[in-house]
Amino acid sequence: MSSSTVDPSDPVFALHRGGKMAIASTVPLTSREDLSLAYTPGVARVCEAIAADPALVDDYTWVSHTVAVVTDGSAVLGLGNIGPRGAMPVMEGKAVLFKQFGGVDAVPICLDTQDVDEIISVVTALAPSFGGINLEDISAPRCFEIERRLDEALPIPVFHDDQHGTAIVVLAALRNAATLLDRKLADLRVVVSGAGAAGIAVTKMLIAGGVNPGETLVCDSRGVIHRDRADLTPTKAELASVTNAAGRTGGIEAALVGADVLIGVSGGSISEAAVAGMAPGGIVFALANPTPEVHPDVAVRHAAVVATGRSDFPNQINNVLAFPGVFRGALDARATRITEGMKVAAADAIAGVVADALQADAIVPSPLDPRVAPAVSAAVAEAARRDGVARA
Repeated sequence: MSSSTVDPSDPVFALHRGGKMAIASTVPLTSREDLSLAYTPGVARVCEAIAADPALVDDYTWVSHTVAVVTDGSAVLGLGNIGPRGAMPVMEGKAVLFKQFGGVDAVPICLDTQDVDEIISVVTALAPSFGGINLEDISAPRCFEIERRLDEALPIPVFHDDQHGTAIVVLAALRNAATLLDRKLADLRVVVSGAGAAGIAVTKMLIAGGVNPGETLVCDSRGVIHRDRADLTPTKAELASVTNAAGRTGGIEAALVGADVLIGVSGGSISEAAVAGMAPGGIVFALANPTPEVHPDVAVRHAAVVATGRSDFPNQINNVLAFPGVFRGALDARATRITEGMKVAAADAIAGVVADALQADAIVPSPLDPRVAPAVSAAVAEAARRDGVARA
């Protein structure tokens, strides 16, 4: 990016000058005694203790409250493959959100490689410095393999937020929308527009949360995913094996006929005519950013509840409702991984924050609601213990 694109009078550039975060000491360093305790010779005793019992690293270093925010810069926001340096402002932003909303320290790590094996090798080598790994803005389908292999290799939580953070908040929002409309999740016919990282994770999360898989349709750029399609990736083929029991075919317009729910995570455009074909009193979550698949002003003509990913419309589906509390809870429990049960618990906790005051334009809490992260972290830690992955 050339310097001609920088406007010094723009408050965004003014805020970002010098970065958005810094490292701070938690101990005094004002005397020789302070130095001898924090560094040599005192530190040697702590090193020897940890070497003898590696589990002590959680008690005597920052590991138990620190995560790595890792990207390869291949799918950054709506900007695409802008590389590791271009991604750094986003990763810094993610790190400060971790600290502000979850009390979790986070370090942005932008890797100058997009090779799957190399990413896995580097992150595995870095892992002893952290209590968890938050994968961010890594393009599909590579992100699936990277997360799976790291999750298998590491004794700490690995969480691809673009998949699971979005999915958790979508489940929370759909729970509350269904409650508001006096509907049950299992009775809803759901159409997911988009079969990338977010779309696949959302679908799996909704099924785990109680949506009927047979009445769930997922659409990619070529139409409805079904068992007889010969062009499916292994990930999509797995999805086809559990969804769309009737074997429906066609494009998004055909899929939406009579549907109760549309969840857009594709970045594409869906016509008003297609939305008008949904069942009356439906639910539309058009989450593409900055341009929703269906403009909210259009969606409200045909749906009872509408949500977007934008902050300038009601019902913002924002990942910040999920990831700070998810990691806080996982770290508090010293969990070895993040289970489906922990994700569902997080969704239930988010939904519960506003359950007593539901309105069509308020089915999820504000991202700034201070009740969210504590509720999510407590629920996630409890679920980790229940699922047998907690070490504390």
